[in-house]
Amino acid sequence: MSLNLEMLQVVRLAPRVLGDSSELVATFLRELQNADGGFSDRVGSSDLYYTSFAIGGLMGLQETLPAESLKKYLASFGDGDGLDLVHLSCLARCLSAVYDRKVPENLAAMLLARLENFRAGDAGFSPEPGSDQGTVYGSFLALGMYQDLCRSFPHSDAVLDSIRRFRCTDGSYANESALPIGLTPPTCAAAMLFRHLDGSVDEGMIAWLWQRYKAGGFCVMEGIDVPDLLSTATALHALSGMRVDLTPIAESGLDFVDSLWNAKGGFHGGWEDDDLDCEYTYYGLLALGHLSLL
Repeated sequence: MSLNLEMLQVVRLAPRVLGDSSELVATFLRELQNADGGFSDRVGSSDLYYTSFAIGGLMGLQETLPAESLKKYLASFGDGDGLDLVHLSCLARCLSAVYDRKVPENLAAMLLARLENFRAGDAGFSPEPGSDQGTVYGSFLALGMYQDLCRSFPHSDAVLDSIRRFRCTDGSYANESALPIGLTPPTCAAAMLFRHLDGSVDEGMIAWLWQRYKAGGFCVMEGIDVPDLLSTATALHALSGMRVDLTPIAESGLDFVDSLWNAKGGFHGGWEDDDLDCEYTYYGLLALGHLSLL
């Protein structure tokens, strides 16, 4: 199962916890769609990145997607010419959703040709074309894109070799070799890459992620004691995928995610975040989905 379908399955469990509030979340997401068919970022402009999270949230809530308006918006990006790696992968994810994983053959081929421009010298993927080294996040996006377009991921062993260099001595992963500081999101991305590509589990990674658990959520790095929703949702997903028992943190986890809930239907990214958006609302649903199983 692909990375994104795997997460979607978990998001679909969130209504177990939300109950009647599920409709509030769906309404919040629907109201973020702009006239051009895209969904808005934090300043109100349509953006592929935020659109991908809105689509994921609506699909998780089993809402009918506004497929025709979305197709019109996505068509404005053609084959992805000029997009950076993040937005190119989001375009593929959105197209996969609106075409029910049957993206037209010629378009899928062109998108993957664009993706190969981000292939680094070490066979990984980097946000910067022509790089010598890939990054954990870049390779994670690339794998998701190949999977969304229902294609086999080439050179998987070499990609895994490329990200092993980002492993810190404490078991965490940095996203870039120039900044060898372990962070929760790239550590979780690495965990998912290894699990999907060779089935391996790193016990040091599990131990490091547990050390990031504070006050019901997970923190982004060592020395930070305030949890955030991105780190929490990704850590729950990574640990669950590695078959770690999360039952001991079920109650405190639900309390933490609930503290970020807003009656408008969205989720805040952290206690000091005053805004609401598609991205963090998706991560709120992902976290709730995992916690609903405990």
